[in-house]
Amino acid sequence: MSQRKGDTFLYEQVAGELADLIRQGTFRAGERIPSVRQLSRQRRISITTVLQAYMLLENQGLIETRPQSGYYVRSKLPQQLPEPEMSAPLQDPTLVSVRELVMMVLKDSTNPDLVQLGAAIPNTELVIPTKLNRIMASLPRQVEHQYNYYDIPPGNEALRIQIAQRAGGIGCNITHADVVTTSGCLEAFTLCLRAVCHPGDTVAIESPMYFGVLQVLESLSLRALEIPTHPRDGISLSALRFAVEHNSIQACLVLSNFNNPLGSCIPDENKQQLVELLAHHEIPLIEGDVCGELYFSGVRPSVCKSYDRKGLVLLCSSFSKDLVPGYRVGWVVAGRFKPTIEWLKYTTNVATATLPQVAIAKFLESGGYDHHLRSIRRLYASFVSQLSHAVMRYFPEGTRVTRPNGGIVLWVQLPDYADSLVLYKQALQSGITLAPGYMFSATEQYRNFIRLNAAWWSYETDRAMRRLGELVAEQGNSK
Repeated sequence: MSQRKGDTFLYEQVAGELADLIRQGTFRAGERIPSVRQLSRQRRISITTVLQAYMLLENQGLIETRPQSGYYVRSKLPQQLPEPEMSAPLQDPTLVSVRELVMMVLKDSTNPDLVQLGAAIPNTELVIPTKLNRIMASLPRQVEHQYNYYDIPPGNEALRIQIAQRAGGIGCNITHADVVTTSGCLEAFTLCLRAVCHPGDTVAIESPMYFGVLQVLESLSLRALEIPTHPRDGISLSALRFAVEHNSIQACLVLSNFNNPLGSCIPDENKQQLVELLAHHEIPLIEGDVCGELYFSGVRPSVCKSYDRKGLVLLCSSFSKDLVPGYRVGWVVAGRFKPTIEWLKYTTNVATATLPQVAIAKFLESGGYDHHLRSIRRLYASFVSQLSHAVMRYFPEGTRVTRPNGGIVLWVQLPDYADSLVLYKQALQSGITLAPGYMFSATEQYRNFIRLNAAWWSYETDRAMRRLGELVAEQGNSK
């Protein structure tokens, strides 16, 4: 049997790397790929592992066997599925109410008997660095009582220094005094919305939008104005401009890099225009960048905050998606709203837990974070690619899927006849959880959409995707 790392077999990793080389053109259509024995020697892996990898690539339609000749890239590779079109949400602000469905899906994420395609939780079996665990375990044994105090706002200084240093690499000229640590990014969003809005106010958001943000809006009695959003380039600036000119909008909230669930990444030029548009109207921009470090190629994308000249951009992020979710360490750079954010943080829960902040600060200081990021970017790029191809293989005609260049999720548009809530209930009976599209809109816009988490890709996931494709097709047959 192939060696296994977490929930991923070695042959799956090998197949994913070869698939990437084929798609990038290193091995072109009709060309021969390394023989089984050759690849076994090159990678120092067993022949059985190579055969399993090649079998997987054959199933994906990427290679073919030629008798007594070897393995070749197929002359006609499978066609990519089209992407979903730009969203077209309702044009009126509305209150949010999807809490029951959200809580059901979140509870699914704790069930070890389900194949986890629902909640966008990083693969903790793959990505928690041993070095970080050692640091965390050693802290209580260090200077007695040193870390038993409250790190009252703005939070742990060592961590804030590390965050400020890294922000310089994406164009943000900030100091540690500008940073406030929080208990995850969702708390950062909550504090920001409380700082700039009052109950009944309207917040312009991308559509679809991460359901956690919708839940915060609901809890604060804020109205969501959903703005059309492109699966590659993010929020429509023309639609937002129209909305700003025809509505009373108190804030705008975007997930600028690798939006959840779309995976969209706002181009730099659009980021600058977005900041300038809102600044002209004195509208605060709350920016989420929790997946910004999970890019698959090129360079780390910039943030809207780098174009802020008036202190109106509130940049929120955390270490939950790219390091470890259970530590619950996030942060916000809030510009002119920093004093209010500090007061709200203190009156909400006094402080962010000290030990996790110190452990992450020391991990960043050691250089371990960058090494860790390089590793998981490769893994997640492979996982997203494999999940995308599973959709291509198993889902019926009429399916569309996003092509994100970062993050850990896919947004899938099912044929018009499909109902994602029905599919969710059917999938549970087959031991699979997913996120129905209803959760990502305040107006139930996405009946035939689902979000899938790629972070836990495995052979078991591939089988689950086959079953989901069958269930979608059965919905069509029953019409």
